[in-house]
Amino acid sequence: MTTRLVVADPERSDKTICLAVSPAMKALGVRNRCRVFEIPKHIDYIMATPRMQKYLDYSAEVYSIYLKYISKDDIHVYSVDEAFMDVTEYLSLYGMSAKELGQCIINDIYNTLGLRATCGIGTNLYLTKVALDITAKHAKDFIGELDEKKYRETLWTHTPLTDFWRIGSGIAKRLATYGIFTMQDITNADENLLYKLFGVNAELLIDHAWGKEPVTIADIKSYSSQTHSLTQGQVLMCDYDFDKGLVIAKEMMDIMCLDMVDKGLVAKSFTLQVGYAKSAPYSIAKGTFSVDTETNASMMLIPAVENLYRTIVNPQYLVRRMYLIANNVIPEEYMQYSFFVSPQDLEKDRKIQKAVLEIKNKFGKNAILKGLNFEEGATTRDRNNQIGGHKA
Repeated sequence: MTTRLVVADPERSDKTICLAVSPAMKALGVRNRCRVFEIPKHIDYIMATPRMQKYLDYSAEVYSIYLKYISKDDIHVYSVDEAFMDVTEYLSLYGMSAKELGQCIINDIYNTLGLRATCGIGTNLYLTKVALDITAKHAKDFIGELDEKKYRETLWTHTPLTDFWRIGSGIAKRLATYGIFTMQDITNADENLLYKLFGVNAELLIDHAWGKEPVTIADIKSYSSQTHSLTQGQVLMCDYDFDKGLVIAKEMMDIMCLDMVDKGLVAKSFTLQVGYAKSAPYSIAKGTFSVDTETNASMMLIPAVENLYRTIVNPQYLVRRMYLIANNVIPEEYMQYSFFVSPQDLEKDRKIQKAVLEIKNKFGKNAILKGLNFEEGATTRDRNNQIGGHKA
């Protein structure tokens, strides 16, 4: 709580994002998720290397403490360090108020793991999140409480708007153009204007401005998407030229094919989105290709993504980001062959993929690699030692 600490990878450039900054750094005006070069030069601090696997291990330990008090059916894990809990039916069971139960769990986490936890209490999911993000972090006991009345009394005129859940800098800038700077301003704004600016999302914005949120944890638990997709994405450490960008696209498709085989999934439609460097006059190139049947065969999909990349990406511009999506994945219930590739070749490709997966699962992701992974600009070897793009 008192040490000047940032979590960032010192082996990367000073443009790398700080995954976390300590309260002592925030007190000096250093914002969370800033880049290293944005930290004022006169501030002395410690830089800690990210250890994502350790964070996940501790997250699991914290979750096990939650389960001592609350059923998993009433917990929604929101991120590696946040979770929602519906404690409505537990208060009478324990003979506690919501604040007393929150304090009990906070103390258990601290006594068991030595970690400081904060707690937001609200009458709905939105108010709970706002109480955590804005109120709890400034309270001496690290607990914040809000209902709709208190929300309007204490936070309706709070600035900046980006402190509120789901309001990013883009939304805040669009609202500011029309003289809207607070939640109270949103409640007083012309709803037709808000729907014109944000479409159906205006309904969510208006509800939140009033402190309302109809969705419950039970709704989240019962929700099931009609379609599913798989996504690969990465932000490159530097700007890549056209050829090195192609290596990344092929590597990502190779990884996605293995992931689909491992999960028993197939798809016939894939989308590639390439983000250009800031020097380019355009921000992104995007395209989709389809094959004649659902598949996860790398021998079909890697050449297809290469063809799409060459079609949509301008060779004159540098590349900085890339995202690959397998659209509408479905279970691989049976093997359906392509009209354009022989069954024997597909069977051989599948056996190779299965063998590669077995070796990787037994000896590590870098135990077996392709020549593609040693080409200039390839990132798979490094990313195999990462979780979420950061050091494992």
